[in-house]
Amino acid sequence: MRAALWLLALFGVAVAVALIAGNNQAVVTVFWPPHRVDVSFNLMVLLLAGFFVVLYLALRALSALFSLPAEALRWRALQKERAMYGALMDALAHLLAGRYIRATKSAQNALAQEKSLDQLAEQAGHATGYSASRGSQLRALAHLLVAESAQSLQDRPVRDAHLQLALQSAAPRHAQEVREGVQFRAARWSLEDRDAQGALDWLAQLPQGAARRTLALRMRLRAARQARQTTQALETARLLAKHRAFSQGAAESIVRGLALELLGNAHDPAQLQQAWMSLDDSERAMPELVVHAAARLMALHGDPDTARGWLLSVWDQVMAPQSTMGDNLRIKLIGVLELGLDTLDAAWLARIESAQLNRPRDANLQYLAGMACLNRQLWGKARQLLSQAAPALQDVTLHRNAWRALALLAEQREDEPAAALAYKRAAEL
Repeated sequence: MRAALWLLALFGVAVAVALIAGNNQAVVTVFWPPHRVDVSFNLMVLLLAGFFVVLYLALRALSALFSLPAEALRWRALQKERAMYGALMDALAHLLAGRYIRATKSAQNALAQEKSLDQLAEQAGHATGYSASRGSQLRALAHLLVAESAQSLQDRPVRDAHLQLALQSAAPRHAQEVREGVQFRAARWSLEDRDAQGALDWLAQLPQGAARRTLALRMRLRAARQARQTTQALETARLLAKHRAFSQGAAESIVRGLALELLGNAHDPAQLQQAWMSLDDSERAMPELVVHAAARLMALHGDPDTARGWLLSVWDQVMAPQSTMGDNLRIKLIGVLELGLDTLDAAWLARIESAQLNRPRDANLQYLAGMACLNRQLWGKARQLLSQAAPALQDVTLHRNAWRALALLAEQREDEPAAALAYKRAAEL
């Protein structure tokens, strides 16, 4: 369509020129004393047009002639720039292929080419078209490749030297992204060297926005766990779960493990309660954490009522007939309650009895109810429940305690053969 329009326009111009110049009888007279020259108007127009064309071509030829040195300089700069980028790509390819010495040599070649190009740009000004911002980024990346190769070769002095050079090259504002990448790599190298505090220091130098990226949070979580900074690790895991960096099941597992570690690190009841209150509501609702916190409080000789208050929130969930909780968690809960049987109130005794009636075949609940009856000196009922529970108990500790309790009951009724048999069964375990 465009070609057709141009053709029509060309025909129009031709027609207009033919109409104007065809019958044009005008004459141009040029006086050059003592001469006089008469020229037709059409010829004069053609001569002027030819003169301007020749003048334009002459000016273009002179411009091209005088620009030859600059063009040669620009061509040299272009060749150096191509060689520089080629060396950088070779260094990256060698690094990915595991050829670390070759990667180092290629990166150093790229640095040499960049230095030469920078000097050429300083001499020629902006004639080479080389950008200083691109040069600083390339220097930082080349130094980073050398440092990465040195890290793989366990050459830490070379790595640290080129790391500092990479940070210096990425100092300008236009190289901020490169600088953040260098800091991320430095933190990862510290993690590989098992220097958790060094990794945390590198991550602390990141800007606020970069420090909240998923990559930074993952590295902070790993470093905090290596440094045994459980509180910081737990906070980081919560942020990662909020950002959906893990699946829901994996996030719950990581948070639960860190919370268990935080509770396990408490060395007195006050410290344990402080750690418990630092957990989120959703975490304090996890049965595993509740039972572990109560067990830890009882082990530290804390307040049994406080421990049972924590257990109350998950008692119905764990002891429900359709509960999917594992036997290990239920056995641990029973062990916690057993430690405070002498302080159990009527409400807790009713809960234990109701749970045992709802699960009549659960040997663990029979054991707990039997021990509660034994503590209340209900000998007959205690003997009945423990006799039913003892053969079916799977946990060694509960099994042994059940036979010891049956031995005590036998001694209480002066049945020496039964007591000896019960002690023998307990000793065999």
